[in-house]
Amino acid sequence: MIMTERAVPPRVVAAERVASEAGFKKSCVPEVGRLLALAAASKPYGVVAESGTGSGVGTAWLHSGLGAGARLVTVERDEELARRAAGVFADDDRVSVLTGDWRLLERYAPFDVFFCDGGGKRDDPEKVVELLAPGGLLLLDDFTPSPHWPPRFEGEVDELRLFYLTHPTLDATEVLTTPTSSVVVAARRT
Repeated sequence: MIMTERAVPPRVVAAERVASEAGFKKSCVPEVGRLLALAAASKPYGVVAESGTGSGVGTAWLHSGLGAGARLVTVERDEELARRAAGVFADDDRVSVLTGDWRLLERYAPFDVFFCDGGGKRDDPEKVVELLAPGGLLLLDDFTPSPHWPPRFEGEVDELRLFYLTHPTLDATEVLTTPTSSVVVAARRT
């Protein structure tokens, strides 16, 4: 079977252009983006959230899977990046781009999909879990794959990853997205 490159959604291209113009270098990679689109598509009437909008690349991937009855709310603490990202979604009232601390998302919870790419992931992981609806999906990227159990990073037990993988209200696994990166994907038990 011959694999061909899949088309990149137009809003992803627009958000990548925003990243380039702003000099933003931490955008979501396509391998994670496709996973985000899949997660959003699995909840066609859901509330989808993202912490850490950046230039909107991850937001655009989430948007590419967004159902007609779904809503997407994302927050970015950098005012200029948030403003630029909001421009990518200005014509879609299902999308809200907030400026400020990740805790602004709390008023929109519970979430059916939560891509926690910015605040919360490290500073208040228990609150991140609490923001999920029963059956809600949590995606956390930027992990380095570890062949060990418990998982390790730079020779030490990766306590953050271990928290999410063993949390009593989550069913979680780690998915390799590139040879050097992985995503923790979790569902909140009902």
